[in-house]
Amino acid sequence: MLRVVVAGCGFVGLATARVFHAAGWDVLGLTHSAESAEALKGELFSVAQCDISNADSVRAVALGIGGKVDVVIHCASSGRGGADAYRSVYLEGANNLLDAFAPERLLFTSSTSVYAQTDGAVVNEDSPAESSRETGRILRETEELVLAHGGIVARLAGIYGPGRSVLLHKFFSAEAVIEGDGGRIVNQVHRDDIAFALRVLVEQRAAGIFNVSDDAPMPQREIYVWLAQRFALPLPPSGPIDPNRKRGWTSKRVSNARLRALGWIPQFPSFLDAVERQPELVSLAREG
Repeated sequence: MLRVVVAGCGFVGLATARVFHAAGWDVLGLTHSAESAEALKGELFSVAQCDISNADSVRAVALGIGGKVDVVIHCASSGRGGADAYRSVYLEGANNLLDAFAPERLLFTSSTSVYAQTDGAVVNEDSPAESSRETGRILRETEELVLAHGGIVARLAGIYGPGRSVLLHKFFSAEAVIEGDGGRIVNQVHRDDIAFALRVLVEQRAAGIFNVSDDAPMPQREIYVWLAQRFALPLPPSGPIDPNRKRGWTSKRVSNARLRALGWIPQFPSFLDAVERQPELVSLAREG
């Protein structure tokens, strides 16, 4: 049986671990805290507490399981931390996972925020990825480390799913603001489509960089106009552009053609499609 270690069993990692387990893989999920590990005791795969930014912690887990690890998926999150947290979790974490587990392949979930384009152009994996932020540069350092070891980089667009949708939460709580003229292009992808994409990348023995984004990048205003009409609620007011958003202020259309060429087909081709088809996405956003 093939073995995969999923480092970071949070919103995306837990869904990914479940997808790999359902496909017949031997899965070990790693969580940062003992409390999180305890909360996942009911899962059908093994779970262990591990601070991937700490080499001794990672080495102890690796020694504990023994044997060969085919794939390590690094999808741990830095939370809301800044550059120090990024360097610790992403770059040092990737180094520690490579050193301790020596997997055949390491897959790192990066971010489409590394594309700094603001002109609304289509970007693919060969487009310049030159973030002006230190956090973005650390992501790129981590990507280069993974690629140098023959690994896979999955650049994720804005993540949403049941219990997590910034756009829906802000819309229903009346906190949403249409920035500037509302023309900024928003790229998103559903959590479940990410999990399936990671399985495709691993099982197709891919290497290199792949964008993981849905089929429908959309202007911010267009999304909010649709939501206002769909739910018979007021259109959010206009306001200034927020240059300090976590992922940076960019506007580009992220192409998923390279990933689709491997056979990945998103269950939710667009955010609007998910809003229509997944009731819990809306209900949890209203409650939150």
